[in-house]
Formats: sequence, C-alpha cells, structure tokens
Amino acid sequence: MQLKNKKVLITGADGFIGSHLVERLIDEGAKVKAFAYYNSFNSWGWMDTFPKEKLEQIDVFTGDVRDPNGVRTAMQGCEVVFHLAALIAIPYSYHSPDSYVDTNIKGTLNILQAAKDLNVEKVLVTSTSEVYGTALYVPIDEKHPKQGQSPYSATKIGADHIAESFYRSFNLPVTIVRPFNTFGPRQSARAVIPTIITQLLAGKEEIKLGALHPTRDLLFVKDTANGFVEIAKSDSLIGEEVNIATHSEITVGELAQKLINMINPAAKIITDDVRLRPEKSEVERLFGANEKIKQHTNWKQNYSLDEGLKETIEWFRNPENLKQYKTDIYNV
Repeated sequence: MQLKNKKVLITGADGFIGSHLVERLIDEGAKVKAFAYYNSFNSWGWMDTFPKEKLEQIDVFTGDVRDPNGVRTAMQGCEVVFHLAALIAIPYSYHSPDSYVDTNIKGTLNILQAAKDLNVEKVLVTSTSEVYGTALYVPIDEKHPKQGQSPYSATKIGADHIAESFYRSFNLPVTIVRPFNTFGPRQSARAVIPTIITQLLAGKEEIKLGALHPTRDLLFVKDTANGFVEIAKSDSLIGEEVNIATHSEITVGELAQKLINMINPAAKIITDDVRLRPEKSEVERLFGANEKIKQHTNWKQNYSLDEGLKETIEWFRNPENLKQYKTDIYNV
C-alpha cells in the first residue's frame, strides 16, 4: 500500500509519538486527519507547536476514543487508521486502573468496531514492549509470552488480543505495531529520559531516579514514526504483530550517566524510593528483536542512541520547551 493521497486518521495525534507521526505522514503525502483529545482549553497538544503552514495541511478532530460515536464520526471517509491514543504512564495505572481499561481496551474496541463497519482498508493498533514484561529470553521476538506486570501492560495485552480477534473473526485488516522504548523531543515528563534531562538542565546536582539496573531498548522517535509508515505500506504484515526495536539494551543507570556526561558531569544520581516500582511489577530487561520488521519492510534504524540523545537534549535546551516541564515534581 502507498500512503500518498490516502485519507489517514491518527488517534493520539496530540501526543508524543502521534505528533511526530502526523509530520511523517504529511511528508509522505497522506491526507491527515488528526484525532486530538477534547479539552476546554482547545489545546491540540504538541500540534500547537507546529508552524502555521503545517497545521493548514491537517484536519484536526477533537474527541475522546472512549466515545464510540465520536470515533465513528472521526473515521468517516478514512482509508487507513493509526491508533495511538492511550493512557501510558505505569505508576498512574497503579492507582487509576479503571481509566486504563476504559481508554486502552474500550477505546481500542471502539476503533475496531468503527473500522469494521466503515470498511477501512488498514488499521494499525499501537502496542508496547511492556506487554512482554521482563524478558524470558533475548532478543524478545513477537512470539515471546505476554506478562501483565502492571495494570497498564495488562490493558495493552487486552487491546492487542481484541485487535487479533477482529482480524480472525471479521477479517479486519489489522496490524499490531509494538514499539520498544521510544524517546525524543516532546516526550512526556513521566518517562526516564525527560526526567533526567530536565533535572540536569534545571541545574540540579542530584538527579532523582528509581531503579537503575533494568535495561531498555531505546528507539529514537523519528525511527519509530518511520516504522509505523513502513509497516502500513506492507501488506504482508496484516494480521501480524511486529516489533519496532533496535536489537540493543542499556541499563537505566548507564543511560543516566551518559546524559550526565553530556550535560553536567558534576551531577550525581540518587535513588528516590517513591519512584521505585513494586518488585514484581518492575520490568527488569527489554531487548527487542527487529528481524521481522526488517524482513517485511524497508525500515532501518537511522539514529544511534547518542545521535538521538543529542537531538533530544537540544530540543529541551530551548526555554520555550523546557518551561512546560515541572522539574520539582515527580510526574507519575
């Protein structure tokens, strides 16, 4: 499938990965409808930072994926759907799991029901490497067992299986896209890299973190967005789950020290007990296999970890960007 001139809907378009995907699809020549979360401030999230000439190329729809009527209205006339809208913060899922069920499971069901009824040509449902839990073997391929180690990951497992069921039951052309640990400009404050960078740029000498020993497979957001586009182009991935990963890992502690060396070598890491996950909930190791995406698409990793971190730091150095982050507050 070619995406040029295709009418595409992106849910979660106001968020981190979604806003980058909007830009990538505009570059691809798609006709983009961006589904943003309705709010009384009339905020379009990160799309508000786009230049006017880019915004003029986007059809913005405000609504809520938990509302089936709004979802169906947004999807009218669309040929391809990229479903990214979700609640994603793991600590917040510990005390508000109901909202994760409503958004991640019911929201995905609303997308699938509307896509089936409206005969959408292709649906990409966004999963997460968190569905795998702590690696039972590495690299983690798409056959790895699912382990619900947090309410967040459990709801994403549920959403993935509902998507699979619509492919098997109704022949809906669904692909489950599973990015590993995406980072880059615009990432939310609840993630580890913005947590480290914003504390360092705020001049803090003690960088507060949770567990330092877990490993993560870190993927720059432009590579993630490109992965979505390449997967959408591939008709051989319909009905499949597919990782977007770098086939590498780094500990949180090593990552933090790398960022300290790049910004302020005098800073020190301290463990903040409030930021620790419950022992059985912590995902100890993520190291993703990318053989499948490389076999079925033209995707490749274009940014090394260091290149992606440098671009991310430069974005945060802009005072207009940094001021949106509250470095004195632990954002769950």
